[in-house]
Amino acid sequence: MTVCSDLVARLTGRAVSGERPLSGALTEVTLVDGRVLVVKRSGAPGAARAEAAGLRWLSAAGSVRLPEVHGHEDGLLIIDRVAQGRPDRAAAVRFGRDLAALHAAGAPAFGAAPPDGPVDAYIGLAPMRNEPDADWPRWYAGQRVLPYLRRAVDRGALRAAEAAVVERLCERLPELAGPGEPPARLHGDLWSGNVLWAADGHVRLIDPAAHGGHRETDLAMLRLFGCPHLERVLDGYQEVAPLADGWAERVGVHQLFPLLVHAVLFGRGYAEQALGVARTALNG
Repeated sequence: MTVCSDLVARLTGRAVSGERPLSGALTEVTLVDGRVLVVKRSGAPGAARAEAAGLRWLSAAGSVRLPEVHGHEDGLLIIDRVAQGRPDRAAAVRFGRDLAALHAAGAPAFGAAPPDGPVDAYIGLAPMRNEPDADWPRWYAGQRVLPYLRRAVDRGALRAAEAAVVERLCERLPELAGPGEPPARLHGDLWSGNVLWAADGHVRLIDPAAHGGHRETDLAMLRLFGCPHLERVLDGYQEVAPLADGWAERVGVHQLFPLLVHAVLFGRGYAEQALGVARTALNG
């Protein structure tokens, strides 16, 4: 047996009937009882543990559906394979309602890691540290925006004079953040590629960077990279948990973190987008 099949058989207690590669990081493994699992390989230390903890924590809310975790070991994570369908308006409304319930399940603090999750986690390929704080503007500036701003400057994606624009936004976050809200249970990397429209008509979420945060951050991520039927998702969300006044004007503030992460990973184009949303927020 291959490493993937051996691990699946050992952690599930079921024999394997076959496997096939889906990508460089993903392998599909079929059990003799017909169930299909996916083995995800992560090269970053602790990433499989962090993802497994995040999936379990989000699933424990009993709202949005997530693939079941069957175990992890040595950088390999085993989860259910999601049979994919097509986006539709009814599923989008359901997803919005479920996402609101997920956020309402809460977290102990902003920056709180999932139970059994490491402090040093990841968002995609970028390291992400989970240090709890009771104050969202202070935490968001100090633990999310500024660390990636410094990395973007160090890597040449941003000039120091440009970084001053983002620093000014961080200084003004207490007035730009809107009404205070309790820590929400966030997926944390909720771009459209991590939203799977399953064949059963329900959305499944994958690849979380789960932590305690502000609920508007997940919604801003959905808008940043595009989500099918997003307005219907928002309709369903607002039915369950109406957003605070002015939330639409704060979208750019919440997009700043993922844009800076992408600037660190992929360069100047995302840095220019980050500067654009920072300037808009400051001038709004």
